[in-house]
Amino acid sequence: MNCQDRYYRHADPRAVSRRWFLQDCGVGLGAMALGNLLQTPGFAGPSASATNPLAPKAAHFPGKAKRVIYLFMAGAPSHLELFDNKPELAKFDGTLPPPELLKGYRAAFINPNSKLLGPKFKFAKYGQSGAELSELLPKLAEVVDDIAIVKSMTTDAFNHAPGQILMSTGSQQFGRPSFGSWVTYGLGCESEDLPGFIVFSSGKKGPSGGNSNWGSGFLPTMHQGVQFRGGSEPVLYLASPRGVDERLQRDSLDTIRTLNQARLDETGDPEIATRISSYEMAFRMQSSAPELMDITREPQHILEMYGAEPCKPSFANNCLLARRLVERGVRFVQLFHEAWDQHGNLVADLKVNCKDTDQACAALINDLKQRGMLDDTLVVWGGEFGRTPMVQGGSDGRDHHPNAFTMWLAGGGIKPGITIGESDDFGFNAVKDKVHVHDLHATLLHLLGFDHTKLTYRFQGRDFRLTDVHGNLVPALLA
Repeated sequence: MNCQDRYYRHADPRAVSRRWFLQDCGVGLGAMALGNLLQTPGFAGPSASATNPLAPKAAHFPGKAKRVIYLFMAGAPSHLELFDNKPELAKFDGTLPPPELLKGYRAAFINPNSKLLGPKFKFAKYGQSGAELSELLPKLAEVVDDIAIVKSMTTDAFNHAPGQILMSTGSQQFGRPSFGSWVTYGLGCESEDLPGFIVFSSGKKGPSGGNSNWGSGFLPTMHQGVQFRGGSEPVLYLASPRGVDERLQRDSLDTIRTLNQARLDETGDPEIATRISSYEMAFRMQSSAPELMDITREPQHILEMYGAEPCKPSFANNCLLARRLVERGVRFVQLFHEAWDQHGNLVADLKVNCKDTDQACAALINDLKQRGMLDDTLVVWGGEFGRTPMVQGGSDGRDHHPNAFTMWLAGGGIKPGITIGESDDFGFNAVKDKVHVHDLHATLLHLLGFDHTKLTYRFQGRDFRLTDVHGNLVPALLA
């Protein structure tokens, strides 16, 4: 096993039993072995304490993507109103679905025998690719040749929290590391003044899955996402208390670091390394974060392109901030916009949601492209599942639906201007080139330079990975 393999398959030094060590190992030889273990890259031993624990690392192979911006449309957008045009569904609007379509099907809230609901908006073909998009996405239509659309996504969950957790962590169970955490664990971060994984939230509320969507699970805590807010204080409690100047704070941190370092050298506990890193990062962020969040420094034409308004928190502002963050070396930025759960009021709410997001998403693609950053920045757009072809809420709503939904991707080695996969005539089941959540994760990790089966972490006697025991590459997505 080479050094890199040991890094990706290591065990927590605290898991070594003292009783076993004293009984079964020669003290001299055992001490040498443990010393070598703690020197191995990836172990939080004395050698790691002298450097930044989030310093950039090499992947398994050179990846096309160096960073990720994930636009998570929490609540589940309706693929039938936005991307997946179904004339047959319109034709059979108001009728019962075919019985064979519903065999074994389980819906979240509605009776599966509810009547079919035709699409509520017009579609047209755009770009040289001829991709079909809804009239609600006029700005995305302008960059459609820069994106890849996947119409055959499937998932295992049909309620929001499990669906979001599955999309974020590869499991419906709480406690697993999020995608962003796996990325910083594997690649580190190119910025010393900002966290490697940063999260924003907009929309009507926070994501149903809560902080677990960006948690580090059993990975060292330094890999968890850090939530930023709009306004002058992006991170709570970052400002110094009254009466504490920079010199006093620096002296205090140096003393605390010395104490923590002594304990780290003694135990090799990665959480102590996290603590040291967090204190130092917070100190540096006192100057870096306010400058970052000040979007008034952007030219007026950039603000207008995104639809961003300084001092007025919005999804548009967050998209612009995402570009500013990756420009500064942040590895993974995730934007949650929890606003897409249209059990009713489908038409009005979708108009609002698309008005709030369409322009900014397209602007992000254009902005990255004009800066020469799109080629190595992976942009992902999508929710946790789709919506039913059957109606809910009278005549203006759709229930949760895991059997078929749509996502789009751009940059970072994604083949642009393509549409892959198909659902059936009613948008009910994916019927061609199915892409499960695990397949998506495997492909995204590949673009970042990882074999998804080898990016692992040993916990409780088992090697865990983002794709669990599943996942296949989707070659059609690769440029």
